[in-house]
Amino acid sequence: MKGVVVALLRHADYEQPADVPSAHLPYPLTAEGIVQAKQGASQLLDLIREQNLKISPVIECSRMLRAWQTASLIAEYFEAAGISVTLTEFDALAERSVGAAANLTVAQIEQILANDPRYEQPAGNWKSTSDFRLPFQGAESLSEAGARVAAHLEHAADGCTDGELKIVVGHGASMRHAAAHLGVLSRDEVGLYSMYHAAPVLIARVDGRWLQVAGEWKLRQRPEDSDEYRHG
Repeated sequence: MKGVVVALLRHADYEQPADVPSAHLPYPLTAEGIVQAKQGASQLLDLIREQNLKISPVIECSRMLRAWQTASLIAEYFEAAGISVTLTEFDALAERSVGAAANLTVAQIEQILANDPRYEQPAGNWKSTSDFRLPFQGAESLSEAGARVAAHLEHAADGCTDGELKIVVGHGASMRHAAAHLGVLSRDEVGLYSMYHAAPVLIARVDGRWLQVAGEWKLRQRPEDSDEYRHG
């Protein structure tokens, strides 16, 4: 295949407290998540063979435990198939940060905003609004997180050659918004899709233009229906 290919994988299912939107929770994969990661590795290896791609020897992942565990299970699967890879973690691949409100529940965040005379109460769908940023130190919008991830993907692609695949394990919302910044998804499509746990979506940079070449996004009815903003 012509161009550099990047496999985007959302981490597998993990142990998250209810109604906590923060991306920086330190919890591990569930038993179901471990199965999902192994299934994703199998799907990814099948796609690599179908597309006749050369695998970059370094899998890149975010520093969150759930992403690292997912990437580690993929690496173990590949090692068993005779393919040697290593892992490198990057801050740039994290999900959208809610800054000083990290690890609080949605109700707690909204109560803090209600109690602070400097701020207005956000709209009910603030968690899934691309350009909304909580007014807390260190917070960013989903779109800003996507721009951060997109810049990382461009840099990762610069270090690869034609026909080479870079595996990247991160978080659903920031990767979808990265895909929008790269032109793979439109702004409208970002709100229509989620990502399956640990299921690869392959995008390629060909002659400076990014396009999707394999894998599927997860269609959802409404942005607020997605578990992505609770399990990012």
